[in-house]
Amino acid sequence: MTVVTRFAPSPTGFLHIGGARTALFNWLYARHHGGQFRLRIEDTDRERSTPEAIQAILDGLTWLGLDWDGPTVYQSERAERHANVAYQLLAAGKAYRCYATKEELDEMREQARAEGRPPRYDGRWRDADPSAAPPDVTPVIRIKMPLEGETVIEDRVQGRVTVANEQLDDMVLLRSDGTPTYMLSVVVDDHDMGVTHVIRGDDHLTNAFRQYQVFRALDWTPPVFAHIPLIHGPDGTKLSKRHGAVGVAAYDEKGYLPEAVRNILLRLGWGHGDREIVPTEEAIQLFDLDGVGKSAARFDFAKLDNFNGHYMREADDARLTGLVVPRLENQLGRALDDAERSRVRAGMPGLKQRAKTLVDLADNARIYVVRPQALTPKAAKHLNDDARARLDRLRGQLAAIDAWSEAALEDLVRQAAEAEGVGLGKLAQPLRAALTGSTVSPGIFEVMAAMGREEVLARLATPPTETAETG
Repeated sequence: MTVVTRFAPSPTGFLHIGGARTALFNWLYARHHGGQFRLRIEDTDRERSTPEAIQAILDGLTWLGLDWDGPTVYQSERAERHANVAYQLLAAGKAYRCYATKEELDEMREQARAEGRPPRYDGRWRDADPSAAPPDVTPVIRIKMPLEGETVIEDRVQGRVTVANEQLDDMVLLRSDGTPTYMLSVVVDDHDMGVTHVIRGDDHLTNAFRQYQVFRALDWTPPVFAHIPLIHGPDGTKLSKRHGAVGVAAYDEKGYLPEAVRNILLRLGWGHGDREIVPTEEAIQLFDLDGVGKSAARFDFAKLDNFNGHYMREADDARLTGLVVPRLENQLGRALDDAERSRVRAGMPGLKQRAKTLVDLADNARIYVVRPQALTPKAAKHLNDDARARLDRLRGQLAAIDAWSEAALEDLVRQAAEAEGVGLGKLAQPLRAALTGSTVSPGIFEVMAAMGREEVLARLATPPTETAETG
């Protein structure tokens, strides 16, 4: 059997981080078993489904690197097929036309509430004579649910779950306007797409019992169900906007790498021993449903920062440069020239060691594209008149040096400090202040090597003289 999983979001907003975790688990399970991962957009709610929301889902999955197999299925385009299945059940005597009016249904609900029962349809048209149908009511089509016994699902995460069939009312398959309901559409689409495993949030567990019975009524093999726990915020409540970013796009904007987000999502409800950092390729090899727990997982934003810092240190410098340059250009309101891009690229090995997000990285990379206009108060203390005089003499030596490398620059500055009769810090710290305007940066010789001779000499020729108000 070829494993086929699916991710089936409703496009009524952004791709929620919980949906992204569901998509990841489906993707990993399919890739682990050499199967297929399918995408279905459940856009039957025409009023709430928007092209912008659909695009946000596609963009979010693409950014996360969760590629899907085959064409994207749009549920709204399959309404005729869904309706035909409802009529098929009707012809087989497994469904019936229901003429209950809105007023009758409201009365059933009120009576159920008064008696402390969950509201459910009472089946009054299940075996009624069609000739008694009122002429002014357009019927719906309802499925005949079993009246006795239990519906049992062997869930791969929750274990054996059961519900008494008397709790499953005869749900609507086809509305009076001829449109199919969600419960019918999902079953037909899962069957037609060859879905073998339905992996989704445990808030869908109650749906599974009803969908299972639709599969059985159609003599179709139900898929294997696996209902994964929801994601909670750090305070133990359901993850929401008040906890911070809940949409995938926000994590991109905040400067997280997709592999870090995949890793944190993987660890939300799944585990392999004590492993925290699990690269994607290894996750594909390790992932199975046996490792998914039943308890809700808590999203740890501090852990995400740590994960992201790890993956940034591991990331290719050219890739990081490509991600940071647009952020710098957006900050500066202009395009970087080739020399500036080259400096950022050359400085990336040191920059990425000290950043946890791309936002941090872009902020730190400004030293390579923006000449300091003022000094931080701490930097100003290092750049007094004596220090400026030493730097002026050093500038002449830097202009004449043959090899412009980190090692050669360090040797030169050490020799210059010795010749000046001062410790290395008395020359290196003023040098850092003049070049960056700050006392904080990657190693100063690394910075000089990345900046290049021309830029270093230009900055030393006109070092900042004013002190910033803060910093």
